[in-house]
Amino acid sequence: MIKIIDYKAGNAPSVLSAVEYIGYNAELVHTADELAGATHIILPGVGSARATMDSLRELRLLDALHDAVLNRGTMFLGICVGMQILFEHSEEGDTDCLGWFGGTVTRFDSACVNVPQMGWNQVSFTDKNNDGYYYFVNSYHANPTDESIIWGTADYDGVFTAAVRRGNIYGAQFHTEKSGAVGLELLREFLSTSNIEKGGR
Repeated sequence: MIKIIDYKAGNAPSVLSAVEYIGYNAELVHTADELAGATHIILPGVGSARATMDSLRELRLLDALHDAVLNRGTMFLGICVGMQILFEHSEEGDTDCLGWFGGTVTRFDSACVNVPQMGWNQVSFTDKNNDGYYYFVNSYHANPTDESIIWGTADYDGVFTAAVRRGNIYGAQFHTEKSGAVGLELLREFLSTSNIEKGGR
């Protein structure tokens, strides 16, 4: 079963609608117990890294996520802030995050570009299969220490990481659920991928 984490800093209902639109069954979850039996976990993100981490902590989901994703290899997709918290630390609220990937999250330079970035931007993927224009709403971007996890890049006052992937862990800085056909195709690709033993790390 596909489980979409519904927390006060997220936009889970929109993601649920997108998943159902492409023909999959899914459910919103709010507790660690509800994550049991998940084949795929999606963590949407709207708002700040601090609010997201605080919500996950209040719902006592952090340990359950760690066990499901890192120990049992459950497929995981973080969207927008849900991708940013995969890293060690975010400048946004000076927040320690999940730390599943090495690196930090920093703010775009508002002296050079409008912050937040809002609208469509072209993403180039390492495998070229998903190249296209995706919808972004972000003031911050990830800086991975291991460049091998970078799956897609875009340009906004310089090239930045727009998508990451390693083993069973995927992240998209853009909103797949708001990105039209290309976003839905990427979501379908993720959901059609099976679990990877022991996190695939």
